[in-house]
Amino acid sequence: MKKRKELVPMPKSKFYTVRCPDCGNTQIIFSHASTYVHCLVCGRLLATPTGGKAKIDAKKVSEFG
Repeated sequence: MKKRKELVPMPKSKFYTVRCPDCGNTQIIFSHASTYVHCLVCGRLLATPTGGKAKIDAKKVSEFG
């Protein structure tokens, strides 16, 4: 059987709303972040780039996109 090709391919990347474990601040980050992402309030590291999907160290609240 042939694999069907999608007419409009969906992106594999998403945006996540994450909560900082230290101060409880919520902010939106990109799933494939290419830079270090820090909390805007306390400065804690939330995501580390890995060359593909970022390693997210905070708790994911929701995802969209």
